[in-house]
Amino acid sequence: MNNIPQVKLGIIAVSRDCFPMTLSESRRAKVVAAYAAKGGEIFECKTTVENEKDAMKALAEVKAAGCNALVVFLGNFGPETSETLLAKYFDGPVMYAAAAEEGKDLLLDDRGDAYCGVLNLSYNLKLRNIKAYIPENPVGDAEEVADLIAGFVPIARTILGLSNLKIISFGPRPQDFLACNAPIKQLYNIDVEIEENSELDLFAAFNEHKDDPRIPALAAEMAEELGAGNNFPNILPTLAQYELTLLDWAEAHKGSREHVVFANKCWPAFQTQFGFVPCYVNSRLTAKGMAVSCEVDIYGALSEYIGTCVSDDAVTLLDINNTVPKDMYNESIKGQFAYDYKLTDTFMGFHCGNTPACKLAFREMRNQKIMARSLGEAVTYGTLEGDIAPGEITFFRLQSTSDAQLRAYVAQGEVLPVKTQSFGGIGVFAIPQMGRFYRHVLVEKNYPHHGAVAFGHYGKAIFEVFKYLGVTDIGFNQPKGMMYPTENPFEGWE
Repeated sequence: MNNIPQVKLGIIAVSRDCFPMTLSESRRAKVVAAYAAKGGEIFECKTTVENEKDAMKALAEVKAAGCNALVVFLGNFGPETSETLLAKYFDGPVMYAAAAEEGKDLLLDDRGDAYCGVLNLSYNLKLRNIKAYIPENPVGDAEEVADLIAGFVPIARTILGLSNLKIISFGPRPQDFLACNAPIKQLYNIDVEIEENSELDLFAAFNEHKDDPRIPALAAEMAEELGAGNNFPNILPTLAQYELTLLDWAEAHKGSREHVVFANKCWPAFQTQFGFVPCYVNSRLTAKGMAVSCEVDIYGALSEYIGTCVSDDAVTLLDINNTVPKDMYNESIKGQFAYDYKLTDTFMGFHCGNTPACKLAFREMRNQKIMARSLGEAVTYGTLEGDIAPGEITFFRLQSTSDAQLRAYVAQGEVLPVKTQSFGGIGVFAIPQMGRFYRHVLVEKNYPHHGAVAFGHYGKAIFEVFKYLGVTDIGFNQPKGMMYPTENPFEGWE
């Protein structure tokens, strides 16, 4: 991934002045050693913070060391004011963790009371309206705190990425795709920049790249990636021209930001004017960490970038598209997996051809079947098609409502090893209790048809990212017996 930040962690220990400072210092050293033993790197600030002056000194040390994410460690009860100011004045994400007591023989002279200190810490953070990450179980021994730090890294990477992200869009949303239209106010609230352009700007830039000397080498790279699936080699130079157009635009227009993603119009005028569909190029850039969402889905591109940062891997954006036929379910799914999936737990996730090649079980270049019905085949080549590779997935989305309120959902499941017998980039997805989640989260809360997909179970980290961003309405696939507020309690009664 070449479009996400690198996290450089620092750790600062804090100490209440009526507790031994050596207690925090020795416990901090144990945490650093435990984290190093797990392969992690973290800068150990030698200034232990008891007061505000200490806090400013410690912050200067971690800043000089190049740290962009911070762990504040309560080795004992901790000083409420100065430990809170560390998060206020540090320019980056901050996690708080605390030390558990180390043994019954130490409870007389070396009891730290950090379990109590976290309560006062949380109260002070709220008083000052300061954002910080406090894990689900923030108090532990050195090994456990080291694990908490490891879990903080993808969260910190995402927050850093968003604070340096620009979303570049081309074109208005297609007619009848108002579901992808959402106010951009919330982008600014979470420190994301946006640049909106006409698709005519993109067309002009594309034409300026005709005969670009880099085209042959990039077309050859595409041919190597496609292998036997390179059904239309003549289109590759044109696709390479388009890819270079986007890459050059990103570099020229990122401005003060370090990272860029795109939300681009891709039909219907795109095909008739450019002469191809952009799906394969979208897939290639997304595989490198520069997500390109379809249908000018700005919050879809934002969601993809969150998944890229959390997983440090390629992601995709799919329609929550169609039901699984009963005959396919009965033949290939029913009773055949560790989780007893019902028909309503399954669906097909699909898009024209934007899923990265590395996430497909097989791949080939084709034309876009749906668009060809009205536009003809000649201008609809450029999709990357194949069944999505089976394995664990996380389906999620961050979305602004029509009245500019942030909502999100996250659900874990898997892509099943079932042949789709269909077209596009497509897979048979299974999410426990999907039917109820579909009705009482996706439909009830008016989410659009696009969802971001991370390839693995990353729900815990993504959920924490949403919380850090201030999202209070986070839907998930609730287990049976845990009713949604709008769920009819009489459904299914005899």
